[in-house]
Amino acid sequence: MATKLDKPIKRELDHAGKLYTVTIAPEGIKVVEKGKRKGQELPWSAIISGDASLTQDLKISLDALALE
Repeated sequence: MATKLDKPIKRELDHAGKLYTVTIAPEGIKVVEKGKRKGQELPWSAIISGDASLTQDLKISLDALALE
């Protein structure tokens, strides 16, 4: 049986040689570079509905157009 997510959980992540703090909370997920205050946040509604994936796909297509 899974444990209910009722308070934030923080973990450290090493990605490409940089340290990040990942916070998983009832509101969503936040990733912040270690030592910084601002980072990327995604609410659960965006993740579950697929909006996060759609936004990423749109960004990739716009970046591809900019390279042409």
